[in-house]
Amino acid sequence: MSEVKAIAVGMNSCGIAAGAKETYEVIKAELEKRNLDVKLKIVGCVGMCYREPLVDIIAEDEIITYGHVDPKKVSRIIEEHVVNGKPIEEWIVKRDWWERAKRETWDVDNYFSKQIKIVLENSGYIDPENIDEYIAVGGYEALKKALRMEPEEIIDIIMKSGLRGRGGAGFPTGLKWKFTREAPGNEKYVICNADEGDPGAFMDRNVLEGDPHRVIEGMIIGAYAIGATKGFIYVRAEYPLAIRRLRIALKQAREREFLGENILGSSFSFDIEIKEGAGAFVCGEETALIASIEGKRGMPRPRPPYPSQKGLFGKPTNINNVETWANVPWIIRHGWKAFASLGTEKSKGTKVFALSGKIRHGGNVEVPMGTTLREILYDIGGGTKTGKRIKAVQLGGPSGGCIPESLFDTPVDYESVNATGAIMGSGGMVVMDEDTCMVDVAKFFLDFTVKESCGKCTFCRIGTKRMLEILERFTEGKAAEEDLERLERLAHQVKAGSLCGLGQTAPNPVLTTLRYFRDEYLAHIEGKCPAKVCKPLIRYVIVPERCTGCRACAILCPVKAITGERLKPHEIDQEKCIKCGTCYEVCRFNAIEILTGDE
Repeated sequence: MSEVKAIAVGMNSCGIAAGAKETYEVIKAELEKRNLDVKLKIVGCVGMCYREPLVDIIAEDEIITYGHVDPKKVSRIIEEHVVNGKPIEEWIVKRDWWERAKRETWDVDNYFSKQIKIVLENSGYIDPENIDEYIAVGGYEALKKALRMEPEEIIDIIMKSGLRGRGGAGFPTGLKWKFTREAPGNEKYVICNADEGDPGAFMDRNVLEGDPHRVIEGMIIGAYAIGATKGFIYVRAEYPLAIRRLRIALKQAREREFLGENILGSSFSFDIEIKEGAGAFVCGEETALIASIEGKRGMPRPRPPYPSQKGLFGKPTNINNVETWANVPWIIRHGWKAFASLGTEKSKGTKVFALSGKIRHGGNVEVPMGTTLREILYDIGGGTKTGKRIKAVQLGGPSGGCIPESLFDTPVDYESVNATGAIMGSGGMVVMDEDTCMVDVAKFFLDFTVKESCGKCTFCRIGTKRMLEILERFTEGKAAEEDLERLERLAHQVKAGSLCGLGQTAPNPVLTTLRYFRDEYLAHIEGKCPAKVCKPLIRYVIVPERCTGCRACAILCPVKAITGERLKPHEIDQEKCIKCGTCYEVCRFNAIEILTGDE
């Protein structure tokens, strides 16, 4: 094995939350104590959030990655691997090799076996706070190449590549650029929409924290092609680490003349400003986002005119999301044919997804368009961490829908996903197993959109609220059969009568659960929750034959609803029980059951 050159610690938000800072400090102290001449650096997330904290031992032609590295493991890794050159095989989760400039990856979970990295190719490998590391892997070469081209030539490459907007709607990126360039006026803007608000989505955060220069470079190229002189990155304030690294990257880019006046000696001048959003989900809609940057209340406006004609401050404006901009440098460097060779006929390239919920391997993945849901959820995601069957996946966040297991052979592309009643969205996948109540899931997402509605449209403001009230009747066991028809009719009216994408797609979780899980709605009408989730429809009971009278449940019950003598069967007072589930969780003898309906 070749000599160790550096040690890297994954320090995106996921790594930090898992304890990476503490691990980093212990590694630093250990290197100093042993007086080892080994560079210690930070990197972003390689995607294996479920294995954090991740530590890379970097040699000339190989990276060996250890997972779940807490401070207690550090000393052994330094002693055996760094000093004596003997990797600790049982702790290794990933290996990367370089041969003829091509990286090959092996990992213990087969997590990367079906992935192809474009947007995430640098994430987890370079220091996001060091521009030199980005340049060393080809960063800003695409910009240099683009500045030697005519703007129309760049737009033509993006159009031929087949790149579609990765923010949800999938509008052709090159066509949007073309419209903005051809719009009359000398003052134009480009905007990066980093207002990632979907529950369970963290793709944009991962890219901004792990490879911010990639997004900046894409924006500069887009601005040159469009004829814009000013750009904005609209990022939610709940992403403090992403914002800090963006500020560092923008400062470094200006110092290297990639931003500012006469970029790289050309006649093109352009700069980028960060706008922090206050967490309003509706500001992910482009016209609401524009209003927010202008200092107005974030409310959508009718279209047309579209932002490409009349956008920020009334000027032609092009808006793409983080992932869309991050694809641009790769396409310019490698050519449109390389990008178009991946994916399907109408959905080219790759797509980044965030796997969350009850998935075993939660994290970020990047796969070619057309990869099936089954491949993503089972081959890459490893199925559920509970070991139970995946019941459904929520794709596209509150604007998306619940896709049942029977449709997991659906290829993930814009048209195929839309045919299921869901939408691609920005790429969040929330996985649910057999213990998930689909009526409760629909209520959760609708509750989110009710709270996030700007209130401009009557159907969105009031219609979603009435839908939520009907769903609450279902989960409380108070719904009647006519509520099904009423709920479905109202859902279609909200879709048809709302102005922006938030209201138009808000009913999707309801409509898809009605379509694929109607039997669960009918069960709730009968006073039963098949998943045993909805509290008004369940009760906890003690099975006398299994109860040993250990009193663990009685001691921990917060309302003292459990009574009985020690070493004798106990009982639960149903009037007092608040159905918190504590007793069920602490019982070691499987003596507590959850019943629903007339069970």
